[in-house]
Amino acid sequence: MAGESHAPDWCERLYRAKAAELILYGRALGLSHGESEDVVQETFVALMRLEEVPENPTHYAVRAFRNRALNYRRSLWRRLTREFESVRWFERTPSETPVERAAMRCLAELPTMQREVIVLKFWHELTFEEIGALLEISPNTAAGRYRYGLEKLRVCLRGEDYERDERIGETFPVLETP
Repeated sequence: MAGESHAPDWCERLYRAKAAELILYGRALGLSHGESEDVVQETFVALMRLEEVPENPTHYAVRAFRNRALNYRRSLWRRLTREFESVRWFERTPSETPVERAAMRCLAELPTMQREVIVLKFWHELTFEEIGALLEISPNTAAGRYRYGLEKLRVCLRGEDYERDERIGETFPVLETP
């Protein structure tokens, strides 16, 4: 797609395909639903102003959205608004089951770094290599955050508290046999 003339509908097709996923990604990054929608709109306005279609439009859009979302989050006023909004992490629907509500609650309780990787993996269907490139971390780190996040979700859905058995960085003495 790189180098193509600026076809006006590439951005519209991308918006239709990815806007809802980007809003969810914004929620994973800690934005309210309304803030996520605002950042999606800002992102697509910027995309429409590009002179050429990016080589990988989907990756470019997710990266541009992430950068705008992180900048948006930095404002103190927005942070306070977001904390009040945190109760409504997903849009509620009348057809939601108790299991869906529990899953959404557990996902909202994950640390941001784990929640972000899970949303990118499930809803954006990115590989760990793509997630690593997007977040500027190694694919192994992305996979670890995903694995720990899924474990926390599993435990949360069972109704237990999650705790690690070991502390990170602590050395354990090795006992010699007599």
